[in-house]
Amino acid sequence: MTDYHEKNINHIVELYGLRLKFAEKYGRVHKLYTDKGTFALKKINAKHGVDFLQYIQLLYQRGYHRIVPIYPTMDGRYGVLVIDKLYYLMPWLENREREGQIKKSQELFRELARLHTISAREVDVAENDRKEHFDLTSTRWEKEKEALEQYVERAEQAWYMSPFQLLFCTFYHEVTMAQNYSIRKFNEWYDVSKEQTKARSVIVHGKISPEHFLYNEQGTGYFTNFESAMTASPIHDLLPFLSRSLKTYPKRFDDGLEWLSIYFRHFPFRKDEMLLFLSYLAYPERIFQVVDRYFAAGKERNEYKFVRQLQKQYWYMKNTEYIVMSLEEMEQRKNEAGDPPPS
Repeated sequence: MTDYHEKNINHIVELYGLRLKFAEKYGRVHKLYTDKGTFALKKINAKHGVDFLQYIQLLYQRGYHRIVPIYPTMDGRYGVLVIDKLYYLMPWLENREREGQIKKSQELFRELARLHTISAREVDVAENDRKEHFDLTSTRWEKEKEALEQYVERAEQAWYMSPFQLLFCTFYHEVTMAQNYSIRKFNEWYDVSKEQTKARSVIVHGKISPEHFLYNEQGTGYFTNFESAMTASPIHDLLPFLSRSLKTYPKRFDDGLEWLSIYFRHFPFRKDEMLLFLSYLAYPERIFQVVDRYFAAGKERNEYKFVRQLQKQYWYMKNTEYIVMSLEEMEQRKNEAGDPPPS
């Protein structure tokens, strides 16, 4: 233990009425071996710590207990402040998975739906706020669409296309189709929601991942790593998870579709929420960013690096397309069966 914070661990442990025997460091977490068992001591930036602890307490008050518990010190504090860091103590879970990674992810999404259900609240939304978001996003997307059109025209005017330009022109039609779909769904979202004065807000975990869903010795799953928790649309938990999961070579992400189906079965999205979710998910922003950087880089650009980036983002777009189209079909079947999503 080298820095100032690490030297204070022994003192922090004593505040919990424990006697430290040995400590092992795993990133920001210390595994503590004490006279009363094994614990996890974690540190976070103090400026995030207060909100984090408040969200944990709020979830407990609302009856949600599938969170790795945080132990109080002997004088009742749930965190120990050391300069700019906040330390908190939890049990050390060995994360004994019962039936493999796929089963774990299924339970994770079932539990996420339950977390969102218990914490859901209606919040006021000013008409001007919704319109401002719509106008700003629509304007940005239209400008990006126009910029891509100009870039493809520049590429087609070249005597000899570079490998990147050739690849970009090959993908361009599919990219514009994704843009058009996103813009259409975004317009539908605004048409449906512009008269609404309320929106559904939940406590989002902020960084959903199988690594942040741990099992105790009895095989019960608990969420951990709630430092990024906030009050927001449930979309804020699903989009980042899909963004990380879909960054692979092209494949049918059927497992992910099953997980989403489990989530929506327990926490159905309303019509406006689904429209906004599909719009954000489908928008090929990463491809635009790569193309924009390429044409701004000038003659000093690394062609090989840019080609690899574009290829990866195209794969991501195709993986996303599979999810979006599958969800679109699911919504159409629900509507045809006379069971439209809640509004």
